[in-house]
Amino acid sequence: MQSLFEWDFQGKESKSLPEIVERNKKEFGPGLDEEYGFIDRMLSGVVENLDKINAIIEKAAPEWPIEQITSIDRAVLRLGLYELLFGNHDEVPPKVAINEAIELAKSFGGESSGRFINGVLGTVYREIGEPGKDYPNRAELAKKREEEKEKEEAEGKDKEEKEKKSSE
Repeated sequence: MQSLFEWDFQGKESKSLPEIVERNKKEFGPGLDEEYGFIDRMLSGVVENLDKINAIIEKAAPEWPIEQITSIDRAVLRLGLYELLFGNHDEVPPKVAINEAIELAKSFGGESSGRFINGVLGTVYREIGEPGKDYPNRAELAKKREEEKEKEEAEGKDKEEKEKKSSE
């Protein structure tokens, strides 16, 4: 997150990101060599999908133009959305990605950052559904609703007929 924050703050020059990452690994990550591959995958994934991620942020938080979101919150959202939408869900399950992003926002962002991050990521999660689960499409949902409506109408008619017979 620190590296994404710096990269964004410095104007998103793609050639500067590797330098920022290496400096931050040395400064903040000594002894975490086994995590460097994960860090590199996350950052390159965010950068490769930046336009898609930004478009999703704009749709999920239409009242907040991307440049009006604080740099910290942007970095957290971008990481969280990358994990949620493009990441390996066996490595980081979606709900874990959301919770981690919320905790980062609470630790490094402003007073309302945790709620904001939760709102945006929660909206996206609800829109896409839980990865790995089968969700019906719109046509299937409409058919199911129609079948339920017909069933309720049939049950209502049966009840009316029974009441009519019992009153005779």
